[in-house]
Amino acid sequence: MKFFSQSFLYDDPWSIVSLAFFLRYPNPYAAHVVSCDVIERHQTESGSLLTTRLILKRGALPRWAPQGIISRAESWVIEESEVDPFGKFVRCRTKNLDHVKVMQIEETQLFEQNEDGRTVQTTEAYITSKFGWGMTKRIESHGLARFKAHVQRSRQGVSLILDLIRQARLQPMALGSYITHLHSERSFASTDTPASSHGSDNTGHAPEEYSSPTTENTWLGKFWGSR
Repeated sequence: MKFFSQSFLYDDPWSIVSLAFFLRYPNPYAAHVVSCDVIERHQTESGSLLTTRLILKRGALPRWAPQGIISRAESWVIEESEVDPFGKFVRCRTKNLDHVKVMQIEETQLFEQNEDGRTVQTTEAYITSKFGWGMTKRIESHGLARFKAHVQRSRQGVSLILDLIRQARLQPMALGSYITHLHSERSFASTDTPASSHGSDNTGHAPEEYSSPTTENTWLGKFWGSR
């Protein structure tokens, strides 16, 4: 088992960062995300919002992976979140539902407002493999390297959405108020990124998740339209 933990400080208030987090798909740093669907959402008596989302992600296997180790380089991920508007925190847990014997990643993210009005994001993850055959440690190390790269890209994606929110001059409000507006161009998310190929990388950086400044500018241009 491998463990990862990291904290990051956003200058923006909790309400804006939380909104950006839930609107983070699509973005050019997450081209590996094929789909993201809400399958359950309800409000508790205490006022917290509980949401369950099902996310389909596409990846690429390293060169050293045995042929047939998994049937396809895609994985369904369950995301369960709690938004507490009174305690001013968002807690989100995710884990993959398939390929769990090869590798399972259980991730927890916590967004909470600190005393000066900024937002602290704490990310923790456990990477576990039960594959055996002398490959367990190698698979877990590969998963940890991939996860570290994912955290950086995920933060870039959230920061990009934060920029869009600032540019649109949105005010803090209930989460989801601008989902339709921000995601009206969702279909173009996969058109700016080259398709991945099996066995194309062994460094822990999946090629399908790469985004250059040109790609980001193209994405922003499609979002805002020609000027």
